Amino acid sequence: MRVFILSTGRSGSMTFSRACEHITNYTSGHESRSRLIGDDRFDYPDWHIEADNRLAWFPGALDQKFGKEALYVHLLRDRTQAVESYNRRWVRNGSLVRAYCEGILQIAIHTLNRNRRIKVVGDFYDQVNENIRQFLKDKDKVLTLRIEEMEEGFPEFWQEIGAEGNLELAMETLKVAHNRSSKSRFKLFRHEVKFYLMRLRRQIF
Repeated sequence: MRVFILSTGRSGSMTFSRACEHITNYTSGHESRSRLIGDDRFDYPDWHIEADNRLAWFPGALDQKFGKEALYVHLLRDRTQAVESYNRRWVRNGSLVRAYCEGILQIAIHTLNRNRRIKVVGDFYDQVNENIRQFLKDKDKVLTLRIEEMEEGFPEFWQEIGAEGNLELAMETLKVAHNRSSKSRFKLFRHEVKFYLMRLRRQIF
């Protein structure tokens, strides 16, 4: 059996994946095939748990390849916290929310003020979660878990997939945040300065 962790990103998927490394009868990966294309993108081995937020953008291929045979976890995080986390990542190379803004919505990010950016990220969060919910409507094996409620949710997940290994160590791993976005005032200020300079350069050139 294969297990897929679907989320918007910035929802604790890396932490969840690290916790799954304490399961001995499954392998565990985080975005392990994200740079591959075609059939190779979905060539996940059996008895594998994959956490990859970009899979939410491939529902057709995911359904065709695995359909109702896989178990799907819809991993959620508080909307405000997820949006704030993504809002600190606009200027990163490969930022998914930036790709959504400029590629899908066709809005140049240098035209956005802070409030408008928050609205775009909120729209991203809502659209991705709705896409996941629609994809899961006809699936037989589905769990919806909140990263804030893992004390109850992860043991349920463990039991659902028939996991073997060290649940105690897995639960300890869930307490450690991985891939965090910095909340330091300096870095947030630097983030805003980058946006200001980006807008200024566009106006000049």
